[in-house]
Amino acid sequence: MTAPLDPAIIAPFLMAMVLVELTPGPNMGWLALVSLSRGRTAGMAAVAGITVGLAAWLAAALLGLTSFVLTYPAVHEVIRWAGVAFLLWLGWEAWRGDGTADRDAPEATRRALFLRGMVGNLLNPKAAVFYVALLPTFIRPGYAAPLTQALILGGLHLMIAVFVHSLVVFSAAGAGRGLTERMQGPRARAAMAAGLVLIAVWMAWQTQR
Repeated sequence: MTAPLDPAIIAPFLMAMVLVELTPGPNMGWLALVSLSRGRTAGMAAVAGITVGLAAWLAAALLGLTSFVLTYPAVHEVIRWAGVAFLLWLGWEAWRGDGTADRDAPEATRRALFLRGMVGNLLNPKAAVFYVALLPTFIRPGYAAPLTQALILGGLHLMIAVFVHSLVVFSAAGAGRGLTERMQGPRARAAMAAGLVLIAVWMAWQTQR
């Protein structure tokens, strides 16, 4: 029985995905900020949202929808700047007081962080570029149908993304236990807001064509 994937590409693909996810970017920076200020449970809620957002881009790529984003630069720019604006809005929200340290992470907070992670990734055109430009380079003729291969490879990428993002959350949450005790009130809000603004600038730079 023929394997669904070319065995020769599995190790290079996994290595490439690990390197992609370890490259600092908006997701990693935002997760670190959330976990530092709100703790592990809140950070994992954000990871779940990010994963759903990535899965949505994967599904769009499999349906051929993401090629529309790449074909029309104006669409790419609208999504790109909407994502930057969303991060800036989160920074403003943190400055106003919604970003205060709260390591108990009540259900409403976890739900909000899940939605923010999902929306933030839906407004990140870099995910579309990743699934349309990089994933097809690992698909080989003579194995499973291209759609099946893309689904398997995309699933492997999502697993790696969850693993790396979870490492960020656990590391940052551990470091934040002492930090949030020293940073309360306006200082915590200012630090969170400044971090989100820097991430917004970072995203604007990374996603330019």
